[in-house]
Amino acid sequence: MADNTPKQHNLDDLLAVMARLRDPDTGCPWDLKQSFETIAPYTIEEAYEVADAIARDDTDGLKDELGDLLLQVVYHAQMASEDERFVFADVVGAITRKMIRRHPHVFEDASRREEFMATDLWDHIKTQEKAERGEDVHAKSVLADVPVGLPGLTRAVKLQKRAAKVGFDWPNLVPVLAKVDEELAELKEVLAADCTTLSEARAAEEFGDLLFVMASVARHLGVDPEAALRGANAKFVRRFESIEAALARQGRDPSDATLEEMDALWDAAKRDENKG
Repeated sequence: MADNTPKQHNLDDLLAVMARLRDPDTGCPWDLKQSFETIAPYTIEEAYEVADAIARDDTDGLKDELGDLLLQVVYHAQMASEDERFVFADVVGAITRKMIRRHPHVFEDASRREEFMATDLWDHIKTQEKAERGEDVHAKSVLADVPVGLPGLTRAVKLQKRAAKVGFDWPNLVPVLAKVDEELAELKEVLAADCTTLSEARAAEEFGDLLFVMASVARHLGVDPEAALRGANAKFVRRFESIEAALARQGRDPSDATLEEMDALWDAAKRDENKG
């Protein structure tokens, strides 16, 4: 009787698949056209899909999405190996050494556990690493290496955390909320201006300031603003789909309903959620 159990592949198999896809003679034409630059957006997208699976508590989906994200690492390593820059083993070696080096309280001296939790030991070790590479850690801003490509709210929080480490921060949430009121008032002031003088650039600037200070609110609350917004997005989708379902039972769709009708259905969906 034939054994239909799927073969259990390992990392070496995945590396071999990636090398085959990039083979100049027999590989996939699409894969052969790719570069670090063209693959980078997929890498970012796959990281978001991992986060989405986690948010949906989808264990099977998480397994698949982690595989997709792993493929991105393998993809970049394969392209680097073709240019003789580095290979996948170098990536594994580098991160393994880094994790050991940055966790001395685990791999060297257990007595440093409290120091790790109570101080900036991780950042101190990072600074040492940069100095060992010959980088002048005092020559550039404390904000210099916060990646520009991060999502805006995430980068705002990281920038604020860096500034806070050198004392540039509000002491608690009270003045932060006051700043929210100030920024909101400034946005309202711009929007209240005569239509002929309203500057889209100025409105965008004030809106950006408001978002930036809201990121600070999230930071002081210990909330991930991106995760909070994803939750709000999911809530919107859930409640709007409830509106669509309610209208569908009447043989209608949202384009046939008034705003007042949809608002009432929204409130009903909200009440149902709160009761649940």
